[in-house]
Amino acid sequence: MTAIREHLVTVAAGPDDAGARLDRFLTGRTEGLSRARIQALIRTGNVSSEAAETIRDGAHRVKPGETFTVAVPEPEPATPAPERMALNIVYEDDQLIVIDKPAHLVVHPAVGHPSGTLVNALIAHCGASLSGIGGVKRPGIVHRLDKGTSGLLVVAKTDASHKGLSEQFAVHGADGRLERTYLALVWGKPMHLRGRIDAPLRRSPTNRTKMAVAKAETGRRAVTHYEVLKTFESASGARPVSLLKLQLETGRTHQIRVHLAHCGHPILGDSSYGSGFKASIKTLTETAQQRLKQLGRQALHAAELGFEHPVSGRRLHFSSPPDDELRALIEALEGAL
Repeated sequence: MTAIREHLVTVAAGPDDAGARLDRFLTGRTEGLSRARIQALIRTGNVSSEAAETIRDGAHRVKPGETFTVAVPEPEPATPAPERMALNIVYEDDQLIVIDKPAHLVVHPAVGHPSGTLVNALIAHCGASLSGIGGVKRPGIVHRLDKGTSGLLVVAKTDASHKGLSEQFAVHGADGRLERTYLALVWGKPMHLRGRIDAPLRRSPTNRTKMAVAKAETGRRAVTHYEVLKTFESASGARPVSLLKLQLETGRTHQIRVHLAHCGHPILGDSSYGSGFKASIKTLTETAQQRLKQLGRQALHAAELGFEHPVSGRRLHFSSPPDDELRALIEALEGAL
C-alpha cells in the first residue's frame, strides 16, 4: 500500500495492472481513500500521469509502467454547523466513535431537521480529529437509526475507517465481521419462536416517506431474522405483546418496522406502520398504556453492535440496555401477567 504523504500519492503500475480501470487501480493502491473519493478526485482534476497530463476519466485504462500522482486537498470545513450537546459515548479512538443514540435524535441534517442532529454534535465533539471524509471534515455515517429508534451507532472519523466500515455494512454480516441485534416489542404472538422474514422492499408508491413490501422484480432484497424472547399475555383478553430479538441480514430503510408490520406484528408505538393497531392500545392495562404514551415512539432498540476495527483489525463488540422509558414499558407488561 502507498501511504499518503504531504497530501500527494505517487503510484506506478506494474505488469499485472495492465488494462485496469484507473479508479479501481488507485483505490487498491492508496491507503484510506474510498473508490468514491478517488472518483471525485479524478473528476476534479487531481489525478495526473507522469507526463503531467491531467486525467478526468475514471475508466482510463492503466498501462504497465505508467505512473500517476494523486493530489489530495486539505479537507474543507463541514457544512453542518457544530453544535455542542451531550453524547453517550460508548467507545472512541482516532478512527471511529460508537454512540448510544437516544430516541428522538435525528442522525443527519435533512428537510425538517436542518440542525440539532447527531452529525452537528459529532462535528463539535470530534473537532480537529476529523481528517476529512470525502474531502470534508465531517463524520462518516455508514449506517443510520430512525429518529425514534434508540441504541448503538458507529461513525467513522477518517477516510480509512469510513472505507473499512462501509465494506462491512455493505455485506451486512455475510462474512462474519458485522453483528447487529435489535430488541422490539410487537403486537401479537408470532406462530413460530424463531423465523426468517424474506420480503423485498421499495419506496411506497403512495407515500415516498415510507417503505413497502414489493415483488422481487421491483424491490430490493431484504431479510430479517427474529426470535421470540417472551410473550406477555393476560387472562383479561388483552391482545398479547411479544418481545423479539432481531438480526439483520440486509439493511434497508425501515426494514424491521416494515417486515414486522407485513407479518401482522407491528411494533408498539409505530405510528407509520402500526396505525391499524391503535385500538389494541386500549386492551393494555392503564399502567402499560401510560408507559407506552410516555415512550412516544416505536419500541425498537439497537441493543448489540459488533464489527472488526477497520484499521487495527481488532474485534469490537458493544451492548446497550433499553433506555428508561422502554424498560418501564416492559416492566408494566410483565406486571400485567
